[in-house]
Amino acid sequence: MTLPGPEIEVADSVAAEVEVSDGNKTVAGRSPTQLALARFKADRLSMIALVFSAVVIIAAIAAPFLVKFGVLDPNGQNQDLLADDGIAPAGAFGGISWDHPLGVTPAVGRDLLSRLMLALTWSLGIAVSATIITVLIGVVLGIVSGFSGGFIDATVGRFIDLTLSFPQTMMLLALAGPTVLLIRDDISSVPGLGFLGERDLANGFYVIVILAVFGWPPVARVVRGQVLSIRQREFIEAAKLLGASRRRLYFKEVLPNVWAPVLVYTTLLLPAYISAEAAFNFLGVGIKPPTPTIGNILQESKDYTSADPMYFFLPGFLLVVIVVMFNLVGDGARDALDPKSNR
Repeated sequence: MTLPGPEIEVADSVAAEVEVSDGNKTVAGRSPTQLALARFKADRLSMIALVFSAVVIIAAIAAPFLVKFGVLDPNGQNQDLLADDGIAPAGAFGGISWDHPLGVTPAVGRDLLSRLMLALTWSLGIAVSATIITVLIGVVLGIVSGFSGGFIDATVGRFIDLTLSFPQTMMLLALAGPTVLLIRDDISSVPGLGFLGERDLANGFYVIVILAVFGWPPVARVVRGQVLSIRQREFIEAAKLLGASRRRLYFKEVLPNVWAPVLVYTTLLLPAYISAEAAFNFLGVGIKPPTPTIGNILQESKDYTSADPMYFFLPGFLLVVIVVMFNLVGDGARDALDPKSNR
């Protein structure tokens, strides 16, 4: 809409854009996506968290390549950097130096910065993979359950209740041994994955499966509630009258209208899985040393809290910061997509 004259007032700068051209001012409306992005960008804390999260993700992706080209050395031993007792690193703050900015590990003398960067790769890889599988299962079953109703809805609902009734941690510890052995036999026959190590792949895949199997019910419940509120709307009825198939109704008509809560839940699920992966590794289930993850570094560092407090503090602090920053991104996404909600 073009309004002549030199003056125009726009009540909400987020809801409209003003463009000046040849003395006229044009008020251009914004789409819901543009409004959400504008609200997210206006939240400085969420933007800072997003930048930090992006840096962490880039570091996790780059770490294996840096190891391959010799920039990082997570498994190299530097016994000469240890104190006379052969346990604690020589020097202050865990042996921090120009060559080892975060110091070295006790007893072995591995570079802690290299190990933490490679640990990000494994920890984030497991968390992201489990999040994707969890969201896919939860979204599909939630849409099918909420849209179909009747017997299918009741069956999925009871399956959700059954899944939630199992203690996740107890199942993880009880099934770890035999399940990992079976997975290792299957993975050994997959071409192109040998460079990652059969043991590490089997243990990582097991954690991913456990997280996904016990993590999808809340996603399905959220999606089902959204689908129940939109399945009787006019555009759904119109699609049915036009002969749309079930697949089109699910993924072309319903899914685009539930993506906002799914996106928010995904951003909040990822940090939860990062901390869960660290907890599982701390309990001894997951990737085993010398391959580093945040969890097994913490598990190893607890034996050296007196000799080298920095070895315990740095990975713990990194884990806390990562989880907090990803949660802030999720909170910002929720507030941007639902401006009526209060943080």
